[in-house]
Amino acid sequence: MRNSFWKDRPVLITGVTGLLGGWLLNRISESGADAVCIVRDWVPGSEAVRSGLLESSRVARGDVTDQPFLERVINEYEVETVFHLAAQTIVTVANRNPVSTFESNIKGTWSVLEACRRCPSVRQIVVASSDKAYGSQPKLPYDESMPLTGRHPYDVSKSCADLLAQSYARTYGLPVAVSRCGNLFGGGDLNWNRIIPGTIRSVIRGKRPIIRSDGKFVRDYIYVEDAVAALVTLVEKLSAKPALAGEAFNFSVERPMTVLDLTRLILKLMNSKLKPVVKNEASNEIRRQYLSSKKAARLLGWKPAIGLEPGLRRAIGWYQAYFSS
Repeated sequence: MRNSFWKDRPVLITGVTGLLGGWLLNRISESGADAVCIVRDWVPGSEAVRSGLLESSRVARGDVTDQPFLERVINEYEVETVFHLAAQTIVTVANRNPVSTFESNIKGTWSVLEACRRCPSVRQIVVASSDKAYGSQPKLPYDESMPLTGRHPYDVSKSCADLLAQSYARTYGLPVAVSRCGNLFGGGDLNWNRIIPGTIRSVIRGKRPIIRSDGKFVRDYIYVEDAVAALVTLVEKLSAKPALAGEAFNFSVERPMTVLDLTRLILKLMNSKLKPVVKNEASNEIRRQYLSSKKAARLLGWKPAIGLEPGLRRAIGWYQAYFSS
């Protein structure tokens, strides 16, 4: 459905070959936006590529840590709205190689923000943070009043990126807001060490799914199209209410679940009798973490339209089609 706000609007997306970026490209393209996509690595299995939308969008090949490159792209295409989604998102990779994670997630964020500050066409920016930016908190669920206290590499990278966005809003008046989602899932996530795509792939191949932890870690899980709707809503509200600049918003279905229970739910939805293998090897991860979305409901009017189980069914269908093609 086309939305007059988005029609012909030049919109920059970083991280378009990731899970969230691919579905966001689909949403804004349907709304008539003029997408400009930053691409570093070509990912043939990504939703943006498989849908064919990337081929019909304007693509700039480069890295989000390259500020002069970003300034050129934003200026030449007169970008009005920026979605900064590019990040190294895998906790185990961050633990193994923290420097590349810091460069991508922290330097990448300040490069995008500084480029936007220097480009007068930019009207709204959303920086995708994460529930991991909070680190470990003594009270659940997490709300936006809590400090950002990441301690391990991935968590620290998200805390820093989040604070950078707030700093640019407060110091320079940059029209940037922050989204903090729970664990994203949906078709197009090809990071198989994540519990949802990994479990679905295992079942499709007739193998027992692997749980890296002891299965008792508690998390939020949010379907990607609900997250996309949150980002789109945030930009529209930021346009109407500039005072939202510098604000951060949690987005969650508010249905925390253990990893083991989630795995069992996927097995049930796929009519599988396989039993998961619990390896109990996870390290540097927070045991219980989930979000309150009350602020988003109150100030943005956002709530999840799809939810957990319907989202899982959609994701299962996507992967079944992916592996049969």
